[in-house]
Amino acid sequence: MRIAYLERTVHETDGESKPNGDVSTISKSIDLQGSVETGDKTTIASKDFGGLYSTKPLALIKPAGSDDISRVIKAASRIPRMTVAARGNGHSINGQAMTNGGLVIDMRSTEENHFRLLNINGSFFIDVSGGALWENVLTRCVSRFGLAPRSWTDYLSLTVGGTLSNAGVSGQAFRYGPQISNVMELEIITGKGDKTVCSETRNPELFFGSLGGLGQFGIITRAMVKLQPAPDMVRWIRVVYTEFDEFTRDAEFLVSRDDGESFDYVEGFVFCNNDDPVNGWPSVPLDPVHGFNPGIIPQTGASVLYCLEVAFHYQKGDHPSTVDKAVAGLLKRLRFVEGLKSQVDLSYVEFLLRVKRAEEQAKANGIWDGPHPWLNLFISKSNIVDFDQTVFKKMVKDGIGGPMLIYPLMRSKWDNRTSVALPDSEIFYLVALLRFVSRGPSVEESVAQNREIVEWCIKDGLDFKLYLPHYQSKEEWKRHFGNQWTRFVERKASFDPMAILAPGQNIFKRTHLS
Repeated sequence: MRIAYLERTVHETDGESKPNGDVSTISKSIDLQGSVETGDKTTIASKDFGGLYSTKPLALIKPAGSDDISRVIKAASRIPRMTVAARGNGHSINGQAMTNGGLVIDMRSTEENHFRLLNINGSFFIDVSGGALWENVLTRCVSRFGLAPRSWTDYLSLTVGGTLSNAGVSGQAFRYGPQISNVMELEIITGKGDKTVCSETRNPELFFGSLGGLGQFGIITRAMVKLQPAPDMVRWIRVVYTEFDEFTRDAEFLVSRDDGESFDYVEGFVFCNNDDPVNGWPSVPLDPVHGFNPGIIPQTGASVLYCLEVAFHYQKGDHPSTVDKAVAGLLKRLRFVEGLKSQVDLSYVEFLLRVKRAEEQAKANGIWDGPHPWLNLFISKSNIVDFDQTVFKKMVKDGIGGPMLIYPLMRSKWDNRTSVALPDSEIFYLVALLRFVSRGPSVEESVAQNREIVEWCIKDGLDFKLYLPHYQSKEEWKRHFGNQWTRFVERKASFDPMAILAPGQNIFKRTHLS
């Protein structure tokens, strides 16, 4: 889950956010099977991965299950100005998993409540807790059943409910859609405290509103996710481009092809045309034996270069020559720089957990726990060349201290009934500036640059959306949702009448939106 950070504003003194209540009042009003933690034990709930906010809750609730969550929300609704935030693995960037003086629900305590394989008319699904980590869903599904969900995020130490509340995007989304396009059923605790099961045909407004709904329609406590047979192995390949138009042509070509006629995973990133170990050539090779040879780069190479990252799935029983032929057939259609190709073969699970290994290295180097003012945007195909010229080649040409992802997605793979706002074109790009402040510009410089990029997008009239949004005013939210605004607010009013479900700085309280 990646979330845009635009503004460092913490409403610690906002009188409207101060609840009239204390832990003893709450404890007396509900009969929890789980536990209530206060004082120093709430420290984990006062921060998140972004490291940009610190907001102390009144209490940290560790529910035993969905009934506990229902009781907490009903109790909170009876206390003036009390708010509730659901916290998965705390990977939000802008304090979405926090609430100032309110109640934070630790969803991880419910991870083991649901894990059941279902066969419905010959199709397989996993019925899993909203508090489960995707990495655990992956390993358990593959090891027990030889099956796996179809769509992922790049980083899998995120909860099921957390990514489904946002979208869930990675290099498989061009084929299967985001994670929210691969869900059959949800169990949700609404803002009224009602436990509701919903699907495309059962309570559909709640179902589609909650998918990508930023937690505003309720807390996802259970999800039924589509599965498919898991491959054994992956050939992971990176190829390099000097020209942006050739990079986008090949990326769009791959994501537009029919099933079985392309790679199984397509992403891309921008890197600096220099030897910087974080931002430059050393960030590209997959095979440690073969480094990056800058002598191959044509003289036309600009300040930044482009890497297309693809993967091909196969089984252990497949003959090596069959895999080689299939991969070669796809690569020969691409226009990358000859000689700048890197590849490795690894297991399917190892490939999907590749960022986990990067996380372990970052923690060992002391850079994981620093601030992360990340910016993520959906940019229409019609504007992506202008974005490259202005942002990649000028604003961030010296790097950001972390990956600069860019890859195309297909709008037709997204269900327009969900709450996610997208650009209008069929092909649009995810652009993600994943900053690690400890090895790049300062927090203040990063935040200012993020703001500058977004303001430029607005000023030049780009067809873009923040992924995922974090605005501070009604006008900004209205611009973001466009013609979806009325539907979003009406949906929220139906399921959260007390306006107690709110991320971060409570900007989604209905009193601010209606």
